[in-house]
Amino acid sequence: MINAVPLLTELRDQSILILGLGREGSATFSFLRTLFPQKLLGLADQTALGQLSASIQEALRTDAQVRLHLGSEYLTSLLQYNVIIKSPGIPPTLPAIQQAADAGKLIISQTALFFANCPAPIVGVTGTKGKSTTASLIRDILSAGARDTHLVGNIGQPSLALLPQTRAETIFVCELSSYQLEGLRQSPHIAVLLNIVPEHLDYHGSFARYVEAKQTITRYQSAQDYLVYNAANEIARQVAVETQAQGFPFSLTESLRPGCFVSVSDIVYSAAPGQDETILKVTEVPLLGTFNLQNVLAAVAVGKLLGVSASAIAEAVRRFQPLEHRLELVGTYHGVTFYNAAIATVPQATIAHLEALGPDVQTILLGGYDRHLDFAELAERLVASQVKTLILFPTTGQRIWEAVCRQWQSALALPLPQAFFVQDMAEAVRLAYRHTEAGKICLLSPASPSFGLFRDYQERGNLFKHYVQQLGR
Repeated sequence: MINAVPLLTELRDQSILILGLGREGSATFSFLRTLFPQKLLGLADQTALGQLSASIQEALRTDAQVRLHLGSEYLTSLLQYNVIIKSPGIPPTLPAIQQAADAGKLIISQTALFFANCPAPIVGVTGTKGKSTTASLIRDILSAGARDTHLVGNIGQPSLALLPQTRAETIFVCELSSYQLEGLRQSPHIAVLLNIVPEHLDYHGSFARYVEAKQTITRYQSAQDYLVYNAANEIARQVAVETQAQGFPFSLTESLRPGCFVSVSDIVYSAAPGQDETILKVTEVPLLGTFNLQNVLAAVAVGKLLGVSASAIAEAVRRFQPLEHRLELVGTYHGVTFYNAAIATVPQATIAHLEALGPDVQTILLGGYDRHLDFAELAERLVASQVKTLILFPTTGQRIWEAVCRQWQSALALPLPQAFFVQDMAEAVRLAYRHTEAGKICLLSPASPSFGLFRDYQERGNLFKHYVQQLGR
């Protein structure tokens, strides 16, 4: 009988199916093949063999110890295996997965395997927005403090592959999506909860279930662990009340002791009342926006909790640059400055980007896959702004425009922004050049997921940058 989440040695005699062959599933297959060179492994994915990544196709050509379950019937294989390692994007509510669970099959994730088998401390970072930036900055801070640090999870390297080289002093910084947290039965030593607003409701089924998944980051912590949380986010505060861990808040507006906060023009870390330590000036932070300043506060708190000096933390923050697709400066062409925030998949992110860039935003590209989010607050912000041109992608582009029109009528604001409905990025960028004045800003911040016209947010952002540069020559 194997444990609820097995040690890797306990997998040797179990029949294993890897469900989903995207980035995480492919990494799991590569790791297990290295661990068990002769073991028969099942691989299931709804994609046909010829559409899988080139790297996994190449691996399969030389591997006779695999059983493939590909295409539309890929879920019919689940009952043939004892252990199913499910990729995070596959909903656990699918009937075939529920049937396998009811039949006693062990359904786990790469994240669960990593947590169960990792001998080193883990810093887990989650939130609706800001995870990648915060996790990357924590990695840089710990590295600046001479810590042996690896960035894994939703960003960075595949976590399982790093286990063989893990040392006692190693620290893992793990970005965790709600998909990866759902079903997890362990929490990290230091959990970071940045914010929670509605997202992925099509996957989780409700906002309550989404919050429940996020709360897993601290659910299994003990009094020896820490929860670093955003005191300005109501749900994060509620989660902090319920945790067994030591709560460590951060805030832009409150002086929290203990906590990490902004005092006048300084970022301050306080281990306890009377123990304030200035880390660096707010003006030294190279990232735009108050939302990014919150990310910095969280990262500073983690660095101090792990013993990194203030000087090393300050230097790491000063050197840090925005990640790609996260309010990334593309450049200025024909006098127009372009910013790429293709990662913005919820309205709150777009509102934060508008606030960060200020009144010079004249044109904004919006819209994408519909997860039935509320655009009323975004519409109110747009009507009150200096934005004159909305370039709108399907399918939420229409809903955003309708929300803007309703807000404009109720506010009696004049004039109503121009709206252009587009079907591809080339057309969108051509319109942006035509309708944005020199000295103004064009922002891609869609407030919606990318699926439909684009494979993912990276493709959306890369196409935006491509056409901005091509048409700006």
